[in-house]
Amino acid sequence: MNILVTGCLGFIGSNFVRSILKNYSDYKITNLDCLTYAGNPENLKDIVNNPSYKFIRGHIEDAALVKGLMKGIDCVVNFAAESHVDRSILNAQPFLITNVIGTHTMLEAARSASVQRFIHISTDEVYGALGDKGKFTEATPLSPNSPYSASKASGDLMVRAYHETYGFPAIIIRPSNNYGPYQFPEKLIPLAITNLIEDKPVPVYGKGENIRDWLFVEDCCAAIDLVLHKGREGEIYNIGGDGETKNIDIVRTLIKLMGKDKSYIHYVKDRPGHDYRYAIDYSKIERTLGWKPSLKIEDGLKATVKWYIDNPQWWKPLKERLKTESEGFWSESTRTGEK
Repeated sequence: MNILVTGCLGFIGSNFVRSILKNYSDYKITNLDCLTYAGNPENLKDIVNNPSYKFIRGHIEDAALVKGLMKGIDCVVNFAAESHVDRSILNAQPFLITNVIGTHTMLEAARSASVQRFIHISTDEVYGALGDKGKFTEATPLSPNSPYSASKASGDLMVRAYHETYGFPAIIIRPSNNYGPYQFPEKLIPLAITNLIEDKPVPVYGKGENIRDWLFVEDCCAAIDLVLHKGREGEIYNIGGDGETKNIDIVRTLIKLMGKDKSYIHYVKDRPGHDYRYAIDYSKIERTLGWKPSLKIEDGLKATVKWYIDNPQWWKPLKERLKTESEGFWSESTRTGEK
């Protein structure tokens, strides 16, 4: 099988590519990535010489480039996205270009090339926020609350429209918050871990009461693999981790795992439009395809802490780059890095 995977040098995409090449020796992957701040060639440094892997630098909204890359492609997995809420609050335009225009460009090129399957990676954030009870199902109305989630919801609707209008073989996957190796260190868990390694405080929005359903990235990749091969066209699949936890409890667990104390917690002003709670009902994919998460949050956090401790050469240059960003986005005292 020849697969075009976009955004392979990001967090989930790089883990997915590594998993596919490990599990399917006869598959070939073309990676299209524009190398934004979150795209890191080091993420796939270990497979760069693999004859089954090819990297192309470019944007998914580049229609001519994408059309050319679709020749001979059997399936597309579209990870490419602008994905950080704080950045979308500061400037929404890049999110519209990539997550809406780029998604449409990919769909049109894939349809013209008669691609057999198109997997679109979305997010649970398109559903908005939950109260104290209930979970998001695939039938939950879309109600995004940030420019980021609004752009992702718009892309989802375009994917759905292509299936309904053209019979295009598209599937949408909506994972909960992923964590694990190779996650960019502005996100909550890697930011907390790396700050603690550096003996720095961990910023937490508000009182840290916001709740997320945490999913270990390898479990997420296994679900995407399953949907790629056995998912039903036109469907939406939620992927959750059974890891519903308050942000402050995530930070406290990491502090305990790393032998620190509560003095490292630094509460900062909450961000605008901060969704209170996400929780995913993944019973559909469990019932129809037999998937469920294999790793509990406690074990996943231990594995993640170990990876960041063992790989400072990967994350230290990224944090140095973030500190010197010319637009002044990065501030350890005011950003928590939560998705």
